[in-house]
Amino acid sequence: MVNKGFGSGWLTFKFEALCYYSSSLLNESFALRKPSKHKDRNCYRQIHKDTTKFRKTIMKFTILYLTILPFFTSFNGQTNIYTHNFKNLNELVVIGDTVKELSNNIMVIHQDRENNYWFGSWKDGLYKYDGKVIIHFTTKDGLPDNRVDEIKEDKLGNVFFNTSKGLCQYNGLSFLKLTVTASSESDWDLHSDDLWFKNLEHSGYVYRFDGNKLFRLKFPKSELGEEYIQKHPNYPNPYAIYCIYKDSKKNIWFGTATLGVCRYDGKSFNWISEKDVTEIHNGPANGVRSIAEDKNGDFWFNTEYRYTVYNQISSTKTNSEPFYGRLKSIGCLDSKKDGNLNEFLSIIKDDNYNLWIATYIHGVWRYDGKKISHYPIQMNEKNIPIYCLFKDINGDIWLGTHENGAFKFDGKTFNRFEL
Repeated sequence: MVNKGFGSGWLTFKFEALCYYSSSLLNESFALRKPSKHKDRNCYRQIHKDTTKFRKTIMKFTILYLTILPFFTSFNGQTNIYTHNFKNLNELVVIGDTVKELSNNIMVIHQDRENNYWFGSWKDGLYKYDGKVIIHFTTKDGLPDNRVDEIKEDKLGNVFFNTSKGLCQYNGLSFLKLTVTASSESDWDLHSDDLWFKNLEHSGYVYRFDGNKLFRLKFPKSELGEEYIQKHPNYPNPYAIYCIYKDSKKNIWFGTATLGVCRYDGKSFNWISEKDVTEIHNGPANGVRSIAEDKNGDFWFNTEYRYTVYNQISSTKTNSEPFYGRLKSIGCLDSKKDGNLNEFLSIIKDDNYNLWIATYIHGVWRYDGKKISHYPIQMNEKNIPIYCLFKDINGDIWLGTHENGAFKFDGKTFNRFEL
């Protein structure tokens, strides 16, 4: 988005103040939220009473905005991604259906800067909850696909969704699918404001969005990866990316299906391919599904070991030594010596620096640095499959499940989210 100079930045502000998603003037029942500290409250109430008039107002303002904006952007030579995507003004209508509950299969949860909660499902589309109502979006509303795996937000508050049929942005009126730019190895770069996304085909590619262009980047080859492919030519791609994590130093980490984890610092790719993070075997593989840093700055890829990277010990290592240190961690979550609860689907850090760890079928575990607490997630006294954990702006912990919707932690237990 253009923010410098008088021209497009000023127009963008005025346009968003009326009809852009982040202004929160639109809600899903074609009604406006209550304006806070706004001089034109009565005017907005009048628009609220007339949905048709409101839609026409939005359309007229959009056309005016898109007509004038190119003139102003010529002053500073910058462009706005949103003008690239407003190609069909006939599609700019309020979309989505008001529903009473979420889908049963919730893969990802996000809270945007306007305090809207977004829930991406495995097969039923996308849900937005503003604290009062739930709006359901599907392919009939312009969503590229009804499977939503990732939800991310840029520094301007724009929300992006990664579906099995491409990436898109919701502008408050419609979903705008992002077009991939022809990319090469030279397009690997690192900027603090970039957004990174998985390739859901697990083909060994990742996406980098710099605010203007979407690059599809092939993951670089490694010796271990090429050896694996040679031995197992019919196996799934070992470079498939299962998770992406931006660390405290703004470097990007990739958790892979087979080869462990890789850090990209903008200049080089550094692999951690220890036995506890790789899946070089013939059986089923969990891969590295989630990454977190604890209060000491150590990295967690599983519960067997933790890895030191940005500390005094690792900084004194020579070039011939690994860039990390490897320390024994808490082991199996259930404390069984020969147990198998040492891998997880999701891990997050709360506001008190506790680590929350979600396993697929054995509930949620909290580690406070000294002890481990277990929170079974059950329906009808049976453990249920879990997808993800999420911490919201208020510090509350949410949980997405495979078959039972979303749950929220009340300080003692996880309760199923319902209106």
